[in-house]
Amino acid sequence: MLELCSASALQRSIFRLGALALLVLPVAAALATGPSKNLAPGFRELPAGATVLVAPLDVELFEIDAGGIPEPRADWTDTARRLIREELERRRVDLGVQTTELAEDATDELGEVLSLQGAVSEAIAAHQFGELPLPTKNGQLDWTFGDAMQPLQQKTGARYGLFIWVRDGYTSAARKATMALTAILSLGHVIPGGARQLAYASLVDLEGGRVLWFNRVVRGRGDLRDPAAAAETVDELLKNFPVGR
Repeated sequence: MLELCSASALQRSIFRLGALALLVLPVAAALATGPSKNLAPGFRELPAGATVLVAPLDVELFEIDAGGIPEPRADWTDTARRLIREELERRRVDLGVQTTELAEDATDELGEVLSLQGAVSEAIAAHQFGELPLPTKNGQLDWTFGDAMQPLQQKTGARYGLFIWVRDGYTSAARKATMALTAILSLGHVIPGGARQLAYASLVDLEGGRVLWFNRVVRGRGDLRDPAAAAETVDELLKNFPVGR
């Protein structure tokens, strides 16, 4: 009888431990995963059908000359801006949002706000995704513009703003020849750096000013002058975008 009671007690203990494990595992998994560095604390996704302002694209492409100096190329920039805009429009339905844009005459009027957004994006890239973490942020995407973005909301009626910032460079034929010659003369030990693609995307609550989502792309490949490559870059830039549901 004692053995039966002990067995029964053992079974109850195992059952309780199993039930406790079911409760603890999700919490442990969440703690292991931690908050997303791409999302503001407490934010997960946009409401379905939200209106998002697609801000004027801040895009600039360069040609790296023989001396390694980047020279702006307006023709390349225009092509890249057009291809990125087309890709964003193509993905609008998949993102679960309604989009709007600024009228051309409003772009100059609100240029200071747009410049501020670009500066903050560079700071987020450096401190949230780069090698200069800020202890006060505790690894969280905790950035705000305060009421600085409200003029954009008042002008467009959009609650949210999507901002894209891109810089990309391509080596000229002369630069490639210089790099090859330097590699030969240095017996392959020193090869000057080439071009680099750098892009940021951020989603901002225009009413409250919070940065809700941010993503960064840094790499040495991709050609924004080519439709297929530009589409791939946009895919990478919008990875983990908080789709409206």
